Amino acid sequence: MTSIADPDALAQAIWPRTARRLDGALTVGGLDVRDLASEFGTPLFVCDEADFRARCQDFRVAFGDDLVSYAAGAFCCREVLRWAAQEGLGIAVSTDGELQTALSAGLPGRILTLHGRNKGVAELARAVDAGVGHIVLDSFEEIARLAYLAERGNTRQKVLIRAGAAGTCEPGFALTPGEVAEAARRVLGCPELELAGLHSHAGPQAAGTAPFEQAARLLTGLAVAIRDEHGVEIAELNLGGGFAIACTAQDTPADPRLIARTLTGAVEQGCHDAGLRRPRLTVEPGRAIAGPGTVTLYETGTVRQVPSGGEARAQVGVDGGMSDNGRTARCDARYTCVLASRESTAPPVLSSVTGRHCESGDIVVRDACLPADLAPGDLLAVAATGAYHRSVAGNDGQVPRPAVVGVRDGAARVLIRRETIEDLLRLDAG
Repeated sequence: MTSIADPDALAQAIWPRTARRLDGALTVGGLDVRDLASEFGTPLFVCDEADFRARCQDFRVAFGDDLVSYAAGAFCCREVLRWAAQEGLGIAVSTDGELQTALSAGLPGRILTLHGRNKGVAELARAVDAGVGHIVLDSFEEIARLAYLAERGNTRQKVLIRAGAAGTCEPGFALTPGEVAEAARRVLGCPELELAGLHSHAGPQAAGTAPFEQAARLLTGLAVAIRDEHGVEIAELNLGGGFAIACTAQDTPADPRLIARTLTGAVEQGCHDAGLRRPRLTVEPGRAIAGPGTVTLYETGTVRQVPSGGEARAQVGVDGGMSDNGRTARCDARYTCVLASRESTAPPVLSSVTGRHCESGDIVVRDACLPADLAPGDLLAVAATGAYHRSVAGNDGQVPRPAVVGVRDGAARVLIRRETIEDLLRLDAG
């Protein structure tokens, strides 16, 4: 039997830091979710600005003089990127669209790091022209393309070499048989390029510190090898992101302070043993900053009892689904869900929250603890949906994507407006 917890509990590690219960209803950023649903509709992403900024500060304090860059792939819109920059973070973008969003938000190119596999000539040219601080290289072709563009632009572009895993589809130069070393030789042979550092990525959703410690030791060893061959000391080791968050009470992600102590300790020890001057560390949290501070609101449409291996289980249909949260279907991700619009004294029932799409895998929350008197019209809130939800949402079944509303100190504003059928039809050339 699956255990059933308190359906009204708001575990601090899972919900936005400003989430509260007021007269039974959920509030975020000082606003009642019933008012938000009434004004902006559902499904609705509700983003707690104070939570987002506080998590930026947590990482900045933990890493001190080292650099923290927000990974825009988790959730990217102009205002959120401005929040991160205002809190002193750099911005890591991984596509031309994210790059142009950052530039259109008025962010200076120097605080940006451009990632991405198979970056095109136009994309690289835009980055060079914008004065992007670092470009991460993951192929020999990109070295040649970027050197040409930097020469044409009469500039010297700082680059990072990404070290990937051999024999996988992970971006980056394979560690064997010496691709990273060869990439370093080629970059150092291009006067238009400056080898600023090395990059690796331990994620996604790495719950402990071991993967990051391993990446730190890996990059330190590569830095030593480059120093020994070329007499060049690497100035930056970028350890990427992938830090886990809590989506259920069973999740126990590492604290940023523990991550920082582990990574700096591994790098400092490796540098000390090799007589290497300690380079600046960079980390790129995305999910760990954007994820916990956003909840998704849904309106309940149907509630029915279904047999499930001898357990009493309710199937709850909501007005969203895999178009706004595809991670349950794709990754078997687990989430926490509560009745958000009222108080209930009914006993809890094990429930599955399902979406509106005609797909057997359209499940939002597999195992939710919800009151037995749940009824159509009730609002449900799903926690920890700020990262890789709206950013990868689709139009399955021609369903428009939800709005994102930022909340803070009792005020709400639209960060991304709700998509409409008219928006979709404008793209239809027929």
